[in-house]
This record gives sequence, C-alpha cells and structure tokens, in this order.
Amino acid sequence: MTKTTAMENTQSWEGHAKGSSGYRRVLAALALAGVATFAQLYSTQAVLPLMASDLHITAAEAALSISLATVGLAATVLPWSFVADRIGRVRAMAIGIAAATLLGLMVPLAPTLPLLLGLRTLEGMALGGIPAIAIAYLNEEVTKIHTALAAGSYVAGTTLGGLAGRLVAGPVGELWGWRAAALAVSLLATVSAVLFLVLVPRQRRFSPSPAMGFRGAVRTLGGHSRNPKLLALYLQAFLLMGGFVAVYNYLGFRLHAEPFGLPTTVVSLIFLAYLAGTVSSRWAAGLTTRFGRRNVLLAGIAVMSAGLALTLAENVAATLAGLVVFTGGFFAAHSVGSGWTGAIATTGRAQAASLYNLSYYLGSSIIGWAGGLAFQAYGWPALAWSVMALSCTTAVVTLAVHRQPRRVS
Repeated sequence: MTKTTAMENTQSWEGHAKGSSGYRRVLAALALAGVATFAQLYSTQAVLPLMASDLHITAAEAALSISLATVGLAATVLPWSFVADRIGRVRAMAIGIAAATLLGLMVPLAPTLPLLLGLRTLEGMALGGIPAIAIAYLNEEVTKIHTALAAGSYVAGTTLGGLAGRLVAGPVGELWGWRAAALAVSLLATVSAVLFLVLVPRQRRFSPSPAMGFRGAVRTLGGHSRNPKLLALYLQAFLLMGGFVAVYNYLGFRLHAEPFGLPTTVVSLIFLAYLAGTVSSRWAAGLTTRFGRRNVLLAGIAVMSAGLALTLAENVAATLAGLVVFTGGFFAAHSVGSGWTGAIATTGRAQAASLYNLSYYLGSSIIGWAGGLAFQAYGWPALAWSVMALSCTTAVVTLAVHRQPRRVS
C-alpha cells in the first residue's frame, strides 16, 4: 500500500464504532488513565490528619499537598495540549502518566514538608497531560455519534480513580501511616498506567501540527476564548466544579457537629457517593444521543440543585441521600460539558479541552476555598444556597448561549 493510499484510508476512516474491539479498548484505556490520574491527585486527602501529626504541621499546611497538586495540573494543561499536538495524544499521555507515577512513588520518601510539597506540585504538573488530551484523543478516534458516550466513560473512570485513591489511602494510613497510604495509591496508579499502555489503541486520525510559536498559540487560544459556546462550557466547569468541591470540603464539618455528631470513620464514607457519579456520567452521556447535549446538561444541573436542597434538612438520611443525588447530577453535567468542548472546536481540540480543564481546576481552587467563608460566617444553609445560585447561573447561561439543542455538534 502506498503512502498516499494509507493517508486516504486514514482520512476516510470514521473512528472506532460502539461495540467494536477498538472502541472497548479506548474506553478501558481511558478509564484506567482516569484511575491513574485522579487516584494520585487526591490520594492525600484521606490522610491529612495523619500527615499533619507525623510532620508536626498544621491542617492548612497539610492541605497544601492537595492544593499544590491541583494548581500544578491547572498550570500545565495548556502546555501539555501543545506538546500533544506535536508528538501525539497517546505518547503525551504515556509520558505524563509515567512521570506522575515515578514522582508519586517518591512522595512517601520525602523527609520534609517543602520537599513533599515540591514533589506533589511536580506530580500535578505531570498529570496535567492527561485530562484534556484524553478528550481530544477520543474525539479523534471514536465515531462522532459516540464521542459523548465515550467521554462519559472516561469521566466515570475519573470518579473511580478519585474514590479509589481515598478509599485505599484511608484504611492503609490508619494501619501503617500516611507514607504507606501514599505508596499504596502510587502502586495502584502504576498498575493502572501499565494497563493503559497495553490497551490503548494506536492513533489513526491524528496528524502532527506544526510548531505554532507564541503568536500561533495565542491565536488558537484567542479563537476559543471568543467562541460563546465554548465560553459557556468553561463557565459551567468553573462554577459547577467550584461548588462541588466546596460541598465536599465542608460537609464533613457539618456532619461532625451537632445535631449529627458523626464520628470521623463514618464521615469518611461520604466519598462513596462518588459511585453515583460513576453511574450518572455514563448514563447521561448515553442520553445525549436521544435528547441532545444541552438538555442533558440542564437536567444534570437541575438534579444537582435538587440534591443539594435535600442537604438543608436537619436529618442525616436526607443529607446523605441529597449528597448522592447532588454528586450524580454534577458528574452527569460534567461528562456532557467535557465531551462537548472537543465536539464544538473544529481545530485546536486539545487546547479547547485544556481551557475547559483550566476553568475546572480554577473553580476547584477558588470557589472550593471561598465556600468556606460563607460556611464559617452563616453556616451550611448559606453555602448550600450559594452553590445552588451558581448552578442556576450556569443553567441560565447555557439556555441563552446554546439556543438550539442538537444531537451532535
């Protein structure tokens, strides 16, 4: 076969169709990438008190092990997207996962807080090569009609990864300390990374982009920033993720206090609500082929708000049920929004997805922290109503910008 014929075949190939072995390998590989990424990113959250005690630091200083990792990820999602345009999606993801895993294995050996925080920052920077590139990869390699479902499967993998990191670290840390917990999570990530490399199909629709230079990069990012539909999705990522993190950051404080008075071991189980997101992200993505992305995104926001309203009740069962509903609604909306960016952007897809992730993690850092101000000053109702207001703002913007619901953008 000549080189020209091979290129023509590649261009005429429409991507892995649902039900094919290639499609299943894409979903499995990206789910494993999600586990490797988010298990490591949030691994220390479950053992922050143990870390603070062992290193003789404050709770706020221990929490920097999470904040600096997410800041590192946010800072590098855009540079990684340009690297992926040059060397390929799979190669960029492989480098990022491998680097993050090696750095993660070094974290338990850190003797001092500055070295620990430095390693966590570098780990987050390495992980920046995964989220946006994964979405760009599946938009290129999966048939257009099934990209939303594939994106939902990837988001489901991220929920399992975040949950696995916390559930593995908690019990191991209680038995053997936070260093053993960090090592256990890194080993889990290592296994996931190896399986990702084994399963991920080779790229068939990727064409390397020429080096843009600074002006070309600014032009590409500027084009995305002037697209109202993309801007609406970036706002959605910022507001919804910020509200989501704020709820999880401070609900534990509420459940510890009266009238609930729950012990720490029971409160730590609230992260099991992430399983609702694992289910809803795939379910919502599948519904987009019937009802359109806009309508499913709005439904996710509505479910999210309804669940949060349930947490206002002074009843533990209602509060926990509300958290499950809230989590399911959030991940339904997020799975639609993250996959939609790559569908809207006809060029610079990796950069479009990177801007989404940048907004996502900035919301996590800024609103996730600022929600505590409302909680400390006026209690849980103030935080809950604030997050519901952010959700309503997102819904209004989505209705205004995405006027015509479409099955596929």
